[in-house]
Amino acid sequence: MQNYVFVIDTNKQPLNPISPKKARRLLDKGKAAVFRMYPFTIILKTAVDNPTISPCQIKIDPGSRFTGFALVQNNQVIWAMELEHRGGLIKKKLEARSAVRRGRRNRHTRYRKPRFLNRRRSEGWLAPSLKHRVLTIETWVKRLIKFCPINEIWVERVKFDTQKMQNPEISGVAYQQGELAGYEVREYLLEKWGRECAYCGKQNVPLQIEHIHPKSKGGSDSAKPTLRERVSNLCLACEKCNQRKGNKPIEEFLKKKPSLLQKIKSKAKQPLKDAAAVNTTRNKLVKVLRSVKPVVTGTGAQTKYNRTRLGFPKQHWIDAACVGDIEMLTLKTSQPLLVTCIGPGGRQKAALNKYGYPVRHNPLKPIKGWITGDIAKHQKLGIGKVTPRTKGSFGFTPLGMKGYKSCKPQDISAIHRKDGYTYSFCELLPESSRKWSS
Repeated sequence: MQNYVFVIDTNKQPLNPISPKKARRLLDKGKAAVFRMYPFTIILKTAVDNPTISPCQIKIDPGSRFTGFALVQNNQVIWAMELEHRGGLIKKKLEARSAVRRGRRNRHTRYRKPRFLNRRRSEGWLAPSLKHRVLTIETWVKRLIKFCPINEIWVERVKFDTQKMQNPEISGVAYQQGELAGYEVREYLLEKWGRECAYCGKQNVPLQIEHIHPKSKGGSDSAKPTLRERVSNLCLACEKCNQRKGNKPIEEFLKKKPSLLQKIKSKAKQPLKDAAAVNTTRNKLVKVLRSVKPVVTGTGAQTKYNRTRLGFPKQHWIDAACVGDIEMLTLKTSQPLLVTCIGPGGRQKAALNKYGYPVRHNPLKPIKGWITGDIAKHQKLGIGKVTPRTKGSFGFTPLGMKGYKSCKPQDISAIHRKDGYTYSFCELLPESSRKWSS
């Protein structure tokens, strides 16, 4: 089943979302027109006075790389989305820009003077790669509020205990053992190792926490924590592989598989940057969203409990739907919108080669009001992407077709402007996973 369709009246008042079948019927009868492609929204040609509105809750599962969104109306998930952030790309671009400036200073060529002694960071400052996550989520929340009657925002306020990750066996007054002791470690390992056995790659089987360097060979029982006791010494293994390995060193256990040995060693050393990113932005995100709508927060343990109890598979948008205190849930959609942040582009006036010389000019201004990537509707060719040209006709590529056709600017009307995101749709879930089960 596809996402529900957003509906607004001629005064741009948001109404209750409807099924794709009903939206198609309104479009065929000429009672509505396509207002926006992503998220797909139709606009009625008449005004609706005193509409009967059933409010929705927007649920968010924020993450370091992916954030899940779900719209829930009367315990039914009617719309879902997974947003892929570009924090890593922002960090790489800032490092590349810094390297270029540093190189120019060393060559004593024209450059901007360094600002090391006069920098002042405001209170609550976030790195650009982290601030991007907060602003992008805020942008999409405000965008959905324009097209859907939303009264509350539910967000998972995740907190990873990085100290517990560094030393999972820490104990004492500061870490009294309880029912959820070690939960952060287990969840982090599941995400880090892709929910599969590190040795044989089996999925959908019970997994156990495995010490890469055996405890009997050096040390989780020592009085003073060492580097080997950290989360970098832990991985996931199925029961069969765990028993076969026993207390053997990993070099001996995988001596016939050198490529797998190298892969596990390199992956084990990956830092806790994802957990740190979530910890850094969680309070800022809640503060920003509270300025938009009332916010209800939930915990990661509660989300996992709801998803496991209802028998849903592990996906970002399903985790978002399971945020908070819920009794039952029905998935009315099984094909979420996949959104990837690519940035608006156009900030750099010219592309440079490895020597620092311009090789291509990037026009910053639209051509006759159009930029490459805009989606428009043609009178005869239907809906497609526009490639504007400074002279002559435009290029027009109908959706689902290869190659482009020529068209006149006056023959097309805009449906969706390029906004710095790419869009696609997820594969359908199996029928058995769509219904609620107790």
